[in-house]
Amino acid sequence: MKILFDQGMPVPRRRHLLSHVVDTAFERGWSALDNGELLDVAEQEGYDLLITTDQNLRYQRHLADRQLAIIVLLSTSWKI
Repeated sequence: MKILFDQGMPVPRRRHLLSHVVDTAFERGWSALDNGELLDVAEQEGYDLLITTDQNLRYQRHLADRQLAIIVLLSTSWKI
């Protein structure tokens, strides 16, 4: 699975997803994109999943027609 971490996601969490390709919006040079642009480019680049901490995303964009799955996490820190 090809996964994209949005700005709020802690990069070290990618090590728990070893069997997947995990990139960050920052690494891809997409930090300045707004949510709609980020979703568009992620789909165009073949990402299967966007993981974000932006809880307002669902209110800002119509997500029903999107081709990638979106997970919105409530926190950026978890006990390991």
